[in-house]
Amino acid sequence: PPSPVAETIVAAKAYFAGSEMDFSDCVLDLAGRDAFARQIYAAARRIGWGHTTTYGTLARELGASPEAARDVGRAMAENPVPLIIPATVLAAGGRLGGFSAPGGATAKLRMLALEGIDPTPQPAQQSFAF
Repeated sequence: PPSPVAETIVAAKAYFAGSEMDFSDCVLDLAGRDAFARQIYAAARRIGWGHTTTYGTLARELGASPEAARDVGRAMAENPVPLIIPATVLAAGGRLGGFSAPGGATAKLRMLALEGIDPTPQPAQQSFAF
């Protein structure tokens, strides 16, 4: 394969062996994706190793309305390269949300664990009567 592809293969093997990897320099062809999806993917690629964000937070960072969280979730569920565009974008409360890679949520859990992320959903805020 061409050098950039060979380098990405080496990096992917290292990632799945547990090494911290940064795929932000990998060149992607996102032709066929709309402009907002490309913005979402670019923002997701800036999430550092071992960190997560939510669909809503990513939407706000892009200057979109809160309703755009659904669009972020949809774009991430249709992520064409879930290793290069990281799986570290979660639904509200730390829920997994959708995942496009083979193995679905199980694969996403494994990838999060490789980065030392505990994907246990956080409980919703509760109201108490006194």
